[in-house]
Amino acid sequence: MSKRTATWLAWSMCALSLVLTALSLFLLVLNLSHPDVPIYLYWAVNTLLAIGNSTVGAVIVPRLSPRNPIGWLFCATGLSFGVIHFSGEYVVYTLLAAPRSLPAGEALAWILAWLWVPVVGLQVFLLLLFPGGRLPSPRWRWFFWLSLLLILIGAVSVAFSPGEINVGLGPIYNPLGVEGLPNSYETVQALVLTLIFVSAASLFFVRLRRARGVERQQIKWFAYTGMVASSGAILTYTVSEVIGSLWLEWAGYVLLLVGLIGIPISMGIAILRYRLYEIDLIINRTLVYGALTATLAVVYFVDIVVFQEFFRALTGQTSQLAVVASTLMIAALFSPLRRRLQAFIDRRFYRRKYDAAKTLEAFGSRLRDQTDLERISEDLAEVVDETMQPAHVSVILRSEVPSSTTTREQGQQDQQTTTHEG
Repeated sequence: MSKRTATWLAWSMCALSLVLTALSLFLLVLNLSHPDVPIYLYWAVNTLLAIGNSTVGAVIVPRLSPRNPIGWLFCATGLSFGVIHFSGEYVVYTLLAAPRSLPAGEALAWILAWLWVPVVGLQVFLLLLFPGGRLPSPRWRWFFWLSLLLILIGAVSVAFSPGEINVGLGPIYNPLGVEGLPNSYETVQALVLTLIFVSAASLFFVRLRRARGVERQQIKWFAYTGMVASSGAILTYTVSEVIGSLWLEWAGYVLLLVGLIGIPISMGIAILRYRLYEIDLIINRTLVYGALTATLAVVYFVDIVVFQEFFRALTGQTSQLAVVASTLMIAALFSPLRRRLQAFIDRRFYRRKYDAAKTLEAFGSRLRDQTDLERISEDLAEVVDETMQPAHVSVILRSEVPSSTTTREQGQQDQQTTTHEG
């Protein structure tokens, strides 16, 4: 396949995915006009994943070899989520909101029943092949083909399983479910999640351990957004249920959506190597401001409780002054606490860069008071060797040559060279 044909095909798949997503949102609006009809629960997730994956795939494919499978995996994932979203909204409208108003409702219900298996299975191959489109090592070939076989068997099994379609749509049954066969939905779901876990382990415990330089930065991009999505899922489905906090559930869900749309975007950045090394700054700022927000929130609520008890002891009733005093205390603590957290995280997680920054800062202080060029060149060579650790450092200082100076005179200008062996 030529690159021009690959580009046309990738953008066509992206356009089809976007059209299906737009139609899905239109059907969602129609379904919302029927309050007695259940809402398709995964509409937001499917919308973001369809748009994100298909767009990233269309951008990546023209920039890679047509034989590289990773761009096509993004295209297939995005288009599949578009089909799933459209099928879910179409089924709700055709079978529940306005029964028999549109044709082929049961056919799309059947597609909705099993298509999630290969779509989730595509994530297994994305994790195995990211970032360069190759397996971590030839020893992973057996797992690749075993995963493909199990996903195909799982899709066929779910396609003919009897019972309700487990996508939160209420009383909609698999139209081609065979009575007498077991419902294999939960078994296949556990199997696919296991395959994803193993492929993720191959990325973080095999590929990352061997990665150096560019490849290590590429994996960091995916790891960062993956952690954001995982944190959102934990807050939404675990912590909020234990605490019983509705606002925490919504906050976790928003964080989950941000992480899900960020995963294909971060993988695209990693594959295209666009501003690759800025991930270290993003991680650093996330650690600092995440810890700062959590600390200030705890301090704020503790202060409110303490001040309320104080005012209650004085006046016998609560006072809004407790909130005002807590807010002023948080404002006063913000800057010094941020500096302390920044210094702690730099020392703990970025020790080498922290030492290099301190060395450069000390050199800048000495440079303001130094007038000896020979001493400056020696100090500069030592600073470069300490911060960058090259094998060889040479500093050449040459005096300025006026434009009217002849070629022979230029050759006679004094040159001073300082060499430092690393």
